[in-house]
Amino acid sequence: MVDTDARTAWQLFHLNWLPIAAMGSLLALGLAFTGLSLEPVAYWVTLAVAAVLLALAYGHRIVKGELADPKLLFSLGTIGQIILTCAIVGPLSYVAAKLNWPLQDQALLAIDRALGLDPEPIARYVNDHPWLADCLARGYGLIKLPLLGIPVVLALTAHYMRLQLFMLAMSLALAVTIAISAVVPAIGTYWGLQLSAAHFPEINTAVYAGQLRDILALRDGSLHELQLFFLAGIVSFPSFHAASAVLYMWALWPVRGLGGIAAALNLLMIAATPVIGAHYVIDVAGGIAVAAASIWAAKFYLEWHRRAQQTSAAPAPSAVWQPGLAE
Repeated sequence: MVDTDARTAWQLFHLNWLPIAAMGSLLALGLAFTGLSLEPVAYWVTLAVAAVLLALAYGHRIVKGELADPKLLFSLGTIGQIILTCAIVGPLSYVAAKLNWPLQDQALLAIDRALGLDPEPIARYVNDHPWLADCLARGYGLIKLPLLGIPVVLALTAHYMRLQLFMLAMSLALAVTIAISAVVPAIGTYWGLQLSAAHFPEINTAVYAGQLRDILALRDGSLHELQLFFLAGIVSFPSFHAASAVLYMWALWPVRGLGGIAAALNLLMIAATPVIGAHYVIDVAGGIAVAAASIWAAKFYLEWHRRAQQTSAAPAPSAVWQPGLAE
């Protein structure tokens, strides 16, 4: 990798192991502390897929050395890191919820209403317009595909630094989101409004049903084994759907022909979050703030890293004779 940006990106790629390792360690401790367990087959299969991708990336780097293709290296390696991260943060969100701090639905609902954004009339309006409910349901599901698509797109278009900053920002956003959710747990707007999903027959409430089921099961102790492929998104505040949308828009913005499309689709995902995800509006605002702060932190680290490299590479000042100084 003779390109300077690719070299720096490779260094950032290794930095990205730090938040992954930290969250993995917290998951191991959390499982031991809470008594939760992981269904082994799905989990080890997922870890094996991530390991294969990472082995291919590192193997290519070792065999090819400086001639390694950064497109191949960063696409395979970052996808491997993303798969591993998802395998960690899903169960980790359940560990956080298992702490059983008091539910904050009424506090979040009060904030929404104070802002003049009561979730009930919003949901009723969407329910009265089935075409809108269908559109929002499709938009809400857009969170999955970009996770694997962004590494490929950014690697193929040689945006190596952007890709590693995205990975770092996403890891930071996930860590902050889960930490906050542990002390500000909530189930969702329909629970806060004391309304059942039957009140909104035109809205796809499957996501809310899953989080309602699992949060209550965690709190009453009936859920012990976590099945990776069937975990629900149980974090309410801050919304990681909203955070993801901001991260995706930022990551793809410099890619010609895709930046505008990505922005439109992710704005749709943000719009869908209060209704389909049963999130309070303050959840969405919180998710956007977390994403913005995480992007800033990633970029700040990059600037600090570059300054540190420039300082270490600068030649030591040599002694120069100056007139008037004693010899």
